[in-house]
Amino acid sequence: MAELKLENIVKKYGKTQVVHGINLDIKDKEFIVLVGPSGCGKSTVLRMIAGLEEISGGTISIDDVVVNDIAPKDRGLAMVFQNYALYPHMNVFDNMSFGLKLSKRPKQEIKQRVEEVATVLGLEDLLLRKPHELSGGQRQRVAMGRAMVRKPSIFLFDEPLSNLDAKLRIQMRAEIKLMHQRLDSTMVYVTHDQVEAMTLADRIVVLKNGYIEQVGTPLELFAHPANVFVAGFIGTPPMNLVDGKISKDKDKIFVQFETGLKIPVPDKEETALVHDQKVVLGLRAEEIVPVTPHTQLPLEWRFPGKVMVVEPLGNETHLHVDILGVKMMSRGEGRQLLRPNQEITLGLNLSELHLFDAKTTRVVY
Repeated sequence: MAELKLENIVKKYGKTQVVHGINLDIKDKEFIVLVGPSGCGKSTVLRMIAGLEEISGGTISIDDVVVNDIAPKDRGLAMVFQNYALYPHMNVFDNMSFGLKLSKRPKQEIKQRVEEVATVLGLEDLLLRKPHELSGGQRQRVAMGRAMVRKPSIFLFDEPLSNLDAKLRIQMRAEIKLMHQRLDSTMVYVTHDQVEAMTLADRIVVLKNGYIEQVGTPLELFAHPANVFVAGFIGTPPMNLVDGKISKDKDKIFVQFETGLKIPVPDKEETALVHDQKVVLGLRAEEIVPVTPHTQLPLEWRFPGKVMVVEPLGNETHLHVDILGVKMMSRGEGRQLLRPNQEITLGLNLSELHLFDAKTTRVVY
């Protein structure tokens, strides 16, 4: 069992505060991903959990035991770094067993643990090689193996895949997820890559400027972003976000844009929208599609548009489109025979419309 609790965590460097009162409960065996842009404080939070950064305020508890003043080596944690941190003069076996030797474990136990983990990670034939004889992916597996042999209560990952190429990152993502399923351990993972966050996490913690913006499952954050930042950060391509204002005409509500485009807001039983309220309209690219004879969207959800840029990706096509002067991105089938400057009709699935208050950036619809 390894539950982790952060209460009002603060970090200051001199007079500069970089983490602002973070509260987070991480359940036993949960895979939590801290995600956000560079400088948001995610790695700092991870290093405070590990004991590598001093906490300026608040408490960190592991299984209800406050660990603020406990040395990193005594917290029962293992950390996998971005740069592997392998000893270049040691072979794979010695790198993986180093922590166990420091703990003065019996030689037979060390050998057994290393060989078991090496088999799981596909390193059994590489145990006598030095780090410079390994590929980037193999080095990262060695770093993971070094953590695994210690059988920690909590694994900490600090952007472990950022030095790998795109294909290898996809492979290593799957290996880390399999590792979590096999070990059934608590894992806290830091990344700036929202695709990594979406594919790995049980829950995602979105950070910005040292504050938590939203916590939820990948699908919760994708379908119900709490504010403009989360809406634009989670999802590929990013959600279309366009400034407009609310226009009420009798019993109907529209979002009106400076170009003259008016998009109807579907009825809801309760809405706090008021006339002339400045809002940011959010609609994901997959909810904007070229109309075909099979399209079932209402006529009032269809608009004339022009294709500006076509990005064929094989399995799907991204279109940069102009809808009566408003620029948006559409995502559709991979074999669309469309070309730049082509006039088309676009259907907007407004049942998936999001509206955010322009001033607070919080969701209002």
